[in-house]
Amino acid sequence: SSGAKEEPALKNALNGKFLIGVAVNEQQALETDSSDTEIIVKHFNSIVAENCMKSERIQPQKGVFAFDAADRFVAFGEKHNMFIIGHTLVWHSQAPRWFFTDDEGNDVSREVLIDRIREHIYTLVGRYKGRVHGWDVVNEAIEEDGSLRNSKFLQIIGEEYISLAFQFAHEADPDAELYYNDFNTMKPAKRDAICQLVKKLQEQGLRVDGIGMQGHMTMTFPTAELTEQAIEKFAELGQVMITEMDMTVLPWPED
Repeated sequence: SSGAKEEPALKNALNGKFLIGVAVNEQQALETDSSDTEIIVKHFNSIVAENCMKSERIQPQKGVFAFDAADRFVAFGEKHNMFIIGHTLVWHSQAPRWFFTDDEGNDVSREVLIDRIREHIYTLVGRYKGRVHGWDVVNEAIEEDGSLRNSKFLQIIGEEYISLAFQFAHEADPDAELYYNDFNTMKPAKRDAICQLVKKLQEQGLRVDGIGMQGHMTMTFPTAELTEQAIEKFAELGQVMITEMDMTVLPWPED
C-alpha cells in the first residue's frame, strides 16, 4: 500500500546512533526475491553472513575452500553500500569434522590444529581483505558459569586458541574490526568472564574492537536492568553490538 511506502527506514530513524544490521542468507544475496531485497536495502545499512562463512561451509574438506556463496554475500553488501560483517572464524559448532582429527580419526596435535586455524583464517579473511569490515573472530567460547567452554579447540590447544585466532585475523587484515560474540551475555557470571577475557586479550596487545551480545530475548529474560549493566560493562572495553536479535513471546517448552 502507499502507506507502507511512507514509513521511515529503520536505518534513517537511528542515523548517526547505530548501524542497523540484518543477517543475509544465500538466496537473499542472489536477490531472487525482490520483496526481500527491498526490505534489506530500505531498512538496513549493515549485513552479516548467516551461514555461508561458517567453517563447515567455507572449508568442507581440508584445503578445499567453497567461496561462491560468500563471494555473492560480499558483492551484495558492496552493491548496496553496506557495512559488511563476516561470521564466524572460530566456533565449536558448524565446524567440519576433519578440522580436529587426523586420517585415523584421532585428535590432531596442538601444532596441527594451530596451523589449521591459521590457514583457515588467513585464507578466509585474506580473501576479503579491505572488503569485509568486521569479523566475529571467536564465537561462544564461554559457559554459563563463566568457565571456558570445553570445546575441541580448548582441549587440544588450551586457552591460547582464543588469542591466536585474534592474532591471525589481525595479521590477515590489519584494518578489519574484530569482535568476540556470545549468547546470554547478560548473565552476571558469563558477562564478567567475557569482560575478563576481552580485557586480557587487549592487555596482550591484541585488537578486539567490540563485543557481540546475541539478543535471544524472552518476555522475562533478560531484564532491562541486567541488559543495561552488561552494555555498560562491555562499553568500557569497546563497541557493543546486539547480534542475532530475536524475541519469543512464548515460554520455553521445558518450562
